[in-house]
Amino acid sequence: MENLHRGVWIFMKKTIIFDFWGTLVEQGVYSPLKQVRRILGVTMEYPEFVVLLEKTMMTRRFETLTDAFTEVCNAFHVEPTPQLMEELIGLWNKNWLLARPYSEVVNALKELKKNYQLVLISNTDSMSVERVLDKFDMNNCFDALFLSYKIGMIKTDPAFYEHVFKTLDITPHDCVAVGDSMESDIAAAQRAGVQAVLVDRRGMREFENKVRNLNQLAL
Repeated sequence: MENLHRGVWIFMKKTIIFDFWGTLVEQGVYSPLKQVRRILGVTMEYPEFVVLLEKTMMTRRFETLTDAFTEVCNAFHVEPTPQLMEELIGLWNKNWLLARPYSEVVNALKELKKNYQLVLISNTDSMSVERVLDKFDMNNCFDALFLSYKIGMIKTDPAFYEHVFKTLDITPHDCVAVGDSMESDIAAAQRAGVQAVLVDRRGMREFENKVRNLNQLAL
């Protein structure tokens, strides 16, 4: 894969694996995970907090957000008071309700789908990503979805990509991963032997293979 001024060439691949939040879709509220950490009053280092939160809330199905955040409170040894729960649930609902795909995303995905198998992977609870996909009629943009709550692991688990490879009958060399997080997207893909493209919409980070938007994924 060669990084050129007009974009990143991916023509030797047959599958593109996309992250969701921050890559394809703008979150409805600023940094919801950081806000959850603030609301809970947790002093744990942020990377560790994220992993524990995601493994608690996003690796199984919960019937309601009340059930999900009660489990989160238990994991962080925080009392799930009515006021706390109301604030957490309100934040989480606002995030997906106000979320929207970045302006170029839907058209870019439709064009890419003409030549590539498109796959969506996401760390998510059972009540967010799929609602946004439905709201913006994006389900048809993808050939396969791998959501953490359905497969019981998060993206940084070594077995996550192995599950994707086995299910789709592909190898790491067949695909490229596209995401906005250096740790959960780029590093996770590289550990699995997958070439990665960073989506850096504000142009503030250094990485060999990066684009500002999906239109720069050259065909």
